[in-house]
Amino acid sequence: MNETPSADQPRSGNGGDAGKQPPLQINAQYVKDLSFEVPGAPGVFAQLQQRPPEIAIKVDVQARNLEGNVYEVVLETRADCKTGDAVAFILELSYAGVFTLNVTPDNLRPMLLIECPRMLFPFARQILASTTLSGGFLPLMLGPVDFAALYDQHSPAEGDGQPPQPTLLA
Repeated sequence: MNETPSADQPRSGNGGDAGKQPPLQINAQYVKDLSFEVPGAPGVFAQLQQRPPEIAIKVDVQARNLEGNVYEVVLETRADCKTGDAVAFILELSYAGVFTLNVTPDNLRPMLLIECPRMLFPFARQILASTTLSGGFLPLMLGPVDFAALYDQHSPAEGDGQPPQPTLLA
């Protein structure tokens, strides 16, 4: 008996879906910018033995169209570590990806500012951890980031007069 799959059933083999493009394709990932500073070395290491560090983390997402349905998404992370009044380290990472998106216009912004950075995050997290470890500190292990909440929190509908973050650049 030969059954034809319905629209909601997965298809197998080479037929039927040959012309359909995946909604998201990663073309490239790369470190766009990386900066690590330890302005108080070597004295800051002794200070860290006496008091725990305070670490402030900032995460932002930028996206811009390259051509057609190809976009660059940049996950920007900054970590400021202090012990008392001394700066232990400053770490800035811009980790980027080039994505081809085949989605409807109403799904484009959430895809760029939620799904794409969600895919980049584990790689950026590893770079942050290995950079701090190589700098003589314990590895900076970021917890999960809820990009959907970040997106909702900074949607243009806020109307607070501030530019929306995360940002979709033209």
